[in-house]
Amino acid sequence: MVTIYVRYVLDPAKLTEFEHYGRLWLPLVARFGGQHNGYFLPSEGANNIALALFTFESLTAYERYRQLSFADPDCQAVFRYADDTRCILSYERSFFRPVFS
Repeated sequence: MVTIYVRYVLDPAKLTEFEHYGRLWLPLVARFGGQHNGYFLPSEGANNIALALFTFESLTAYERYRQLSFADPDCQAVFRYADDTRCILSYERSFFRPVFS
């Protein structure tokens, strides 16, 4: 199992656009076999940082999702939405493995 952590730097004037972007991705990750654990938007503190967490059964499954998402019309529309609105200034991605016991 691998959990992907994405840290976004946002345009704070475009939080509504980013929230819409996040809502669009939730079912798409599930469509490709992942479990989305949610987007986390600014509340207190920094007003331009958001997080996302989602899990796949393996790094191979995540890589398959990435390849398929680049060819999927619905995913492409969400990528274009982010580009058009410029709500995301930058992001970084990290990978984690859980320890349960």
